[in-house]
Amino acid sequence: MEKFIVLDQANVNQEHICCAISDKKCREGYQLKKDWLKREMDNGYVFRRLDARAKVFMEYGPAAMGWVPITAPDYLLINCFWVSGQYKGNGYAKQLLQLAIDDAKERGYKGLVTVVGTQKFHFMSDTKWLLKHGFTTVEQTSSGFSLLVLKFEGEAKDPQFNACVQTGNCKETTDVTVYYSNRCPFSELHVQHILKETVKKRNLSLTIIKLESREQAQQAPSPATIFSLFYQGKFITTDLSICLDSRFDKIVEKIVREWK
Repeated sequence: MEKFIVLDQANVNQEHICCAISDKKCREGYQLKKDWLKREMDNGYVFRRLDARAKVFMEYGPAAMGWVPITAPDYLLINCFWVSGQYKGNGYAKQLLQLAIDDAKERGYKGLVTVVGTQKFHFMSDTKWLLKHGFTTVEQTSSGFSLLVLKFEGEAKDPQFNACVQTGNCKETTDVTVYYSNRCPFSELHVQHILKETVKKRNLSLTIIKLESREQAQQAPSPATIFSLFYQGKFITTDLSICLDSRFDKIVEKIVREWK
């Protein structure tokens, strides 16, 4: 069985980061994600992956330093956590979770916390799997996000969402508003190039908010700071494929029907 490796300042330039490995169109975003990782490693951030050319990895770090609008100073925050394709069903997810648990305990944290969709959201961890493996729900938002926790100590204080995410709305009034960061190598291409063309074709107004700091991210109107799209001020999706001309209308129309 393949071993896991941890990326650090010494090897991150040479090692791959699982997503967009060979996608030349995402070359800029790939480097921006690596740059983001290198900065966050100084804050205790961990990127652990299978030592193979595969999408099998987990990212986590101190929640107090996280790029997510939650308050959870006693916890480690799990960000991306993926096991895909032929690697599913081989126990890799359980191993990655246990390694994070061991690391959190060694560092003196009281548990793990993560943000997911109440129902599965794109680019977010598998809610059902996490609940099955010991996580519990401590809070939910009207826009469909859940805050899950795995406590090591029963008396540990519950994490909570920051007030900025409670309404599911953003302050911008343009037709389309996007909040995103370079936490994902796909986001730069999809937002700054593909989405711009898609909304221009439809004569829609667009506001793009790129989250450039932890402080900005912790005050974002959506817990999904990799990518969140709002339509007429209301949260719609974390699905980057909405940026595509072939997908935009279908996704927007489906959500708007659900509002009525």
